[in-house]
Amino acid sequence: MPRLSVWFIRASLLYLLLGFLFGALLLAQKGISFYSPVWYLFPLHMEFLLVGWLVQLAMGVAFWVFPRFSIGQSRGNKPLIWISFALINVGILIGILQFWFPIALLTGRVFEVGAGIVFAAGLWRRVKPHGVL
Repeated sequence: MPRLSVWFIRASLLYLLLGFLFGALLLAQKGISFYSPVWYLFPLHMEFLLVGWLVQLAMGVAFWVFPRFSIGQSRGNKPLIWISFALINVGILIGILQFWFPIALLTGRVFEVGAGIVFAAGLWRRVKPHGVL
């Protein structure tokens, strides 16, 4: 497994644990009311599980599984994929600040969409061979 896929998958598993932790707190609050501001964790719970875990896991597995070239860089443009890894994680972390800075949610989403675009650009040569548009 390539090192970059390992980083994507490890980060996604970290977000899975955090998402489950927040989900457990929300579920406990629903059953036994102990601290009502726990419900403010719901957007973070969704962000961690949908983008942090699911999307990042898919990106890591895609980088690992997509067909490789037999010559040149076999896995495509790795610097672009590293940039997408940084962008998606920065986007998630900026999205956490949405309670204090309302613009942070939009900024985080822009980073996450940018990560998807950069990731697609980094893998594009593995989808379409060079010279074929």
